[in-house]
This record gives sequence, structure tokens and C-alpha cells, in this order.
Amino acid sequence: MIVSQIDALLIGGPKAFRADGTKSAMARDPFDRPVMLRKLGFEGDQVADPTVHGGSDKAVHFYPAEHYPRWIAHFATQDMTHPLLEKAGAFGENISASGLTEDKVRIGDRFRIGKALVEIAQGRQPCWKIDHHFSFHGLSALVIKTGRSGGYFRVIEEGEVAPADRIEQVEQAPHNWTVQRVFHMLIGGGHRAPNAAAELTALMDLSTLAESWRARAAKLLR
Repeated sequence: MIVSQIDALLIGGPKAFRADGTKSAMARDPFDRPVMLRKLGFEGDQVADPTVHGGSDKAVHFYPAEHYPRWIAHFATQDMTHPLLEKAGAFGENISASGLTEDKVRIGDRFRIGKALVEIAQGRQPCWKIDHHFSFHGLSALVIKTGRSGGYFRVIEEGEVAPADRIEQVEQAPHNWTVQRVFHMLIGGGHRAPNAAAELTALMDLSTLAESWRARAAKLLR
């Protein structure tokens, strides 16, 4: 069972993002005091486009801290550095923590974070806004290729969460559908494999998987 700790707690709202008036909430700010975690997310946290972000299955975005050195190393291979990678929050996450990598956590795993109880609902599907946020064309494609997606918690029990709170796994899902495996199947092209139909069918029936991702499995099966 995983035991970790919040490295950074980040909260924010929509900000100007592009000259055409598009807004984004990716640039969240570190929070230095306890905050209530509700069914739809942290109090004071907002999304820019509720048609694709937010909701009960995307209440809290977490991103593994282990990925930051890997992204720094990737940029270094191109003789580049990026200021966004100097601190947590570069990928718009609410929680940055170690130990929650996509190959370790499963859909339906439950964690006690502070006084709240959360459950992993899905991975995070990157979009063009990551490219724009970093001013680096192709970063979203690299997220898909590497599987460094991060993921989302749904909130089972509301409660107060504070910076540096313990993250303790209290229940492990009774299957092998890690975030990495699901992400590869639904986002990373795994659905094209010869044996994909059986796996897509299984994902359609995985009750703890976010509703939108179960619908995606059904669509890919057709």
C-alpha cells in the first residue's frame, strides 16, 4: 500500500491564456493553509471550461513529482531549460506528490488525504493547452507517448486537506487496471492492438472508471 505526502497543494481559477480571449486554470498557485475538499474539488479552485474539465470524476488533479526530473532531462537533450519545471504546478495539478506514478496506482484505488477520502477515477488526457502553456509544440504528444499523464481523484468523503498532509492508500482496487494501462488503451493507441476488444469491453464494465472514459471505451469498440 502506498504512503506518501503532499509536496505541493495548488489552487487557482481561470486566467487570460491567449490573445483571442481563451482562458485556462492551468496556472494554479501554491496554497499554504488548510482548505476544504468538496465533491467537485477544493474550495476556491475553478476550471476555465466546465464542458471538458471539472466534475465529480475530475475533482482533483494529481501529478507525480517523479516526472519533473524526467521532463527536465528531456528539455536538456535539446539544450533547453524551462522555468515552469522549477516548481510544482507546471501541469496544472492540484496535488504534487511522489509515489503516485501511473504504473503503481489503479483505477478505484482509495486514499486518505488529510480528512478527505478520494478514489482514482481516470488519467489526465492532455490537450493543446499544455503546448501553449509551455510554449512548446508537441508536448501534449510527448505526454501521450511517455504516459506521464497524471490523473484525477473523485471525492468519496469531503474533508479538510492541508499542505504536507499524509497521503495514505486505504484500499487497493481488485484488478490490474493501472492508470498507465488504461491510459495506453484509451488514449495512447492501445485500442488498435489485435486483442483490444476484450480489454475495451472490460473497461466499459469497470464501474470505478470515470463515466466519460467508459463511454470512450465503448466508442473505440465500435
